Amino acid sequence: MKVFVGYDPREDIAYQVCKHSIKSRQPEADIRPLIQKELRDAGWYTRPVDKLASTEFTFTRFLVPELTNFNGWALFMDCDMILTTDIKELFDQADDQYAVMCVQHDYTPKEGMKMDGQRQTIYPRKNWSSVMLFNCGHEANSKLTMDLVNSPEVNGAYLHRFSWLNDFEIGKLHHTWNYLVGVYDDIDKPKLIHYTEGGPWFENYRNCEFHQLWKNELYDMFK
Repeated sequence: MKVFVGYDPREDIAYQVCKHSIKSRQPEADIRPLIQKELRDAGWYTRPVDKLASTEFTFTRFLVPELTNFNGWALFMDCDMILTTDIKELFDQADDQYAVMCVQHDYTPKEGMKMDGQRQTIYPRKNWSSVMLFNCGHEANSKLTMDLVNSPEVNGAYLHRFSWLNDFEIGKLHHTWNYLVGVYDDIDKPKLIHYTEGGPWFENYRNCEFHQLWKNELYDMFK
């Protein structure tokens, strides 16, 4: 089970806790941070620094299929998340008819700033790409090469809206697998909690919804 987690040095503690929440429940998970500097040094990522990108993994997440040599299934997830269950439950839903599977959110966030000071961007299919179960060997994903991801002609909107795919090639996951804090309010303990606007590692978001579950993971990590 290959799990690629978006990494941003500004949120290292979020990544560490996310990793722990996965590994403690599924020791066999192969967790790999997408560190932009390492990807640049290795020649995988060559796009100029994007001042509008809210994280360092805004674009690098779309390298996952080629990073796996277009083989098997792999998961991408943002770092501002924790798992409350075995991630194998998510991989068990992999359906070979789809190129990508994700939670197909239907909402529009409020304009303004996130808790970390980043501007909240609004676009169709918002947050669909924050958890993506990639069928890396699917024919449709053969288009998603490093050349495409690095092309100056390809913008974030194209990638985050899954524009390289037909709609029928996108599978649907239940929203418990990308439970947006502050958006959903119908599950007491979601399987994957996404602190999308800011998490307890930010001072002004210490007591957000599900803050104690994140703090419990942090405590367990250092125990």
